[in-house]
Amino acid sequence: MNPQAKLIFATSLTLGTAITISSNHWIMAWAGLEINTLAILPLISKSHHPRAIEAATKYFLVQATASTLLLFSSMVNAWSTGQWDITQMTNPTSCAILTAAIAMKLGLVPFHFWFPEVLQGSPLTTGLLLSTALKFPPITLLYMTCHSLNTTLLTAMAILSVAMGGWMGLNQTQIRKILAFSSISHLGWMAIIIIYSPKLTLLNFYLYSLMTAAVFLTFHSIKTLKLSTLMTSWTKTPTLNATLLLTLLSLAGLPPLTGFLPKWLIIQELTKQSMAPAAAAISMLSLLGLFFYLRLAYCATITLPPHTTNHMKQWHTNKPIPSLIAALMTTSIMLLPISPMLSTLT
Repeated sequence: MNPQAKLIFATSLTLGTAITISSNHWIMAWAGLEINTLAILPLISKSHHPRAIEAATKYFLVQATASTLLLFSSMVNAWSTGQWDITQMTNPTSCAILTAAIAMKLGLVPFHFWFPEVLQGSPLTTGLLLSTALKFPPITLLYMTCHSLNTTLLTAMAILSVAMGGWMGLNQTQIRKILAFSSISHLGWMAIIIIYSPKLTLLNFYLYSLMTAAVFLTFHSIKTLKLSTLMTSWTKTPTLNATLLLTLLSLAGLPPLTGFLPKWLIIQELTKQSMAPAAAAISMLSLLGLFFYLRLAYCATITLPPHTTNHMKQWHTNKPIPSLIAALMTTSIMLLPISPMLSTLT
């Protein structure tokens, strides 16, 4: 793709995100989301492969539907209250429609079916944007309207998201689909706590973005898209694959790694809010996700010959780990000791 075109699309993504997260008016927030949608479509379809075109079409249709619902909910609320302010969402019908619209934007269950398909048809770098940067504006809208959302509906969607994200990722062999179901599962953890502790949701999102960026960029660096090719990548970059093991375990939420911190704080907060059954449910359901993270880690580092893969082993390269990936992996693994400071910030 032309570098000037890439610059325009990157600028548009930044602008759309900035407009949405800084706006108080629903029309401005909707405009920012639309700019984001239009800017990411060429990045999804830039390979001109039929799968990429299909992914871009699905993404456009889903996001257009979600934006329509969001605009409709804000219009119903303005009709009944005379307010276009994002924080003044008081009409019950508007709140229910808004919850569905944001869930569709994020890919929460039961509006999750588009996300694995779109991610599978996108390049890894675009998949990283779809999993992190493009989820920030809807999370911000959820943060600003959390006081008026339906608690029961959001909790049910969150628990179902953790369950479906873990369950549907079990039999996948494509890495991008595994990471898509991982994203759905993590969104469930964020959605369940948004009403009780919105800042904890943001902390979870920031740490999830760090860990996901490290994993995506590592797979992009070793040019791996399937589990079968991941099995032979350890011969090429053994150091990078060893740190990938720790990053995947951190993404699974195992102590003493960074990913354990948000899960620990969320379970603690849910228990304080007399929601121990919900905390126990999502804790048990997250074990499903742990299985496919362990399978990824096994394929990346523990698989040794002889094995049944037909792929030729790659040459060992002595290139150092890129500094960005090294920094992301370090933060993805070693932030737990400063958790008291992070918890005071939230």
